[in-house]
Amino acid sequence: MLLQRLTEYGDRIADDLPAEFYREKQVHWVLDIAPDGLSAKLISRKVPGRQRDQVLSMAVPYVQRSGTKVPPYLLVDTAEFVLGVPKRAKNGSVTEGDRAEALRRNDAYRALVLQWAREVMDEPAARAAEAFFTSGWQALSVPQEVEAKDTVALMVGTSWLHDLGSVQRLWAQEVRSRKGGATERTGLCLVCGECRPLLATIPEPVKKGAVPTAASSNEGQLISINAAAQGRQGLTQLVNTPVCHQCGGRAMAVLNHLLASDRHRRRFRDDGVLLWWTRQTAPDSALAMFFDDRPEAADVQHLIDSMDKPAGPAAALRVDADAFYGLSLGLNNARLVVRDWIDVPVQEAKKNIAAWYSDHGVRDGWTGQTRYVPLWLLALSCGRWQGERYAPDSAPRGLEAELLHSALHGLRPPDRALALLLQRVHADRRVDVPRLALLRLLLNRSPDPQDHLMPQLDKDSTDPAYVCGRIFAVLESVQETALPDINTTLRDKYFSTAVSAPSLTLRRLFADSTAHFKRLNRDKPGAGRALESRLLELYSKVSDDLPGHLSDVQQGRFIIGYAHQRHEDLAQKRAAADRKKAAVPAQAAPTPDPVSA
Repeated sequence: MLLQRLTEYGDRIADDLPAEFYREKQVHWVLDIAPDGLSAKLISRKVPGRQRDQVLSMAVPYVQRSGTKVPPYLLVDTAEFVLGVPKRAKNGSVTEGDRAEALRRNDAYRALVLQWAREVMDEPAARAAEAFFTSGWQALSVPQEVEAKDTVALMVGTSWLHDLGSVQRLWAQEVRSRKGGATERTGLCLVCGECRPLLATIPEPVKKGAVPTAASSNEGQLISINAAAQGRQGLTQLVNTPVCHQCGGRAMAVLNHLLASDRHRRRFRDDGVLLWWTRQTAPDSALAMFFDDRPEAADVQHLIDSMDKPAGPAAALRVDADAFYGLSLGLNNARLVVRDWIDVPVQEAKKNIAAWYSDHGVRDGWTGQTRYVPLWLLALSCGRWQGERYAPDSAPRGLEAELLHSALHGLRPPDRALALLLQRVHADRRVDVPRLALLRLLLNRSPDPQDHLMPQLDKDSTDPAYVCGRIFAVLESVQETALPDINTTLRDKYFSTAVSAPSLTLRRLFADSTAHFKRLNRDKPGAGRALESRLLELYSKVSDDLPGHLSDVQQGRFIIGYAHQRHEDLAQKRAAADRKKAAVPAQAAPTPDPVSA
């Protein structure tokens, strides 16, 4: 199924894919052959690390090769193949074995080039290449700075030889010959369902570094069976997984294309990557927005509203044939690991994404807007706070991928997320929008309806944990209003114990608030009366049932109640400031200076 979806997508984006068995590579040297083929010059295209924007990169012939006697690529290869440059040790010395291997590789390379050139002698570029590699190559002066691993591409005049159609056709035939095995098999391809020549091994791996991994990066194979214990009935390679040359090459080309795409790829910050695409190639802004690191609140709200709007009679009869595909990959040594595969209608994917945003949106009391948090920041909120930001790479390993799985499948987040989040809240004594959003998400996806909370203050809630959080927020406001210049606040000293054991902590703080109210009644009587009335109202709801200890879920409701009350206080302050500003008459505009005017 996965290979079928990749090849189907490849058929639709064929114009964006490189030629068959071609891959994007950096070119370090250009061998510019004269039109008569009697001479050539080497042009350096190496650039310093700081000038990466000047790198010469293009799609060139490629296929996976391994072992000691590796065969050449057609035309574009390393300097060891193209120029016979041997490998050098760190001290610059060359062993006889390396020198002999460089000569062998250069002979094999020239033989393959001459095979192509003599098949298409009607092309002037082929005649020039044939003349050069027959007699002119020995007179070429190779600079000392050319290294054996440097990539060399060939051109005649203004034409890159590897771009010629005759080169692409011969290279495809060569790869099929190499990857068909010792004896070419023909059979039913599981991907396209047609009887065609079958691959012995997948011709192209995933590029090195394309899939993030905590271990050393390597190329990765999607299908790799090279030991009898791995294959059914002890059979290795692709004997039990028949894939034809065309489907195998196309599937891996599409996979590498998606891995190189900024739009259709999401790299996890610790390990792995998610690729996504749709059955129809028309872009879907809602899906692209979800994978964006900073989605716009207006776009999110539009998506939520569109999902809540009931479909009309005409829309209900219309069948949307579009589908969403998501592929989550990891890397284990040289093998790709398929961690998740999603194949759902696009409408279902958008519905799950809208529910994800709706379940974690947080109402900002100061701006009056609902804020939505990108997925990577939700995961990072379980990391360590470092004064002004979260410490990089401090998010629990694998949490971002787990949250993404939850979002796309419409499932509950992992159970460990709540404990990890509470641990950091207690340690940092910090409740911000990302942490509040993750708490809302965890509780809103709880099987207990009592845990489901609104994005803003619920004044009618009688849940003891939620009300206790509100009480702590009011007590903190009492202290801040009475002692605006205090260095250590209630949150700094008592938040962690209040969240865990509210009964003992809140009773003590309620008693201690008497001194603050005396100061308020003297200096700010209006504010003092409003805060005292609010505190007594909340305290009356739980005075007979203050919980002694709270479970993890109850602690989450306490923290949300605390945050909601703080946001409500901010909203009231903003409203009071707006009323005060509106009551002040606008000053008359000054008369413009006739000189400056």
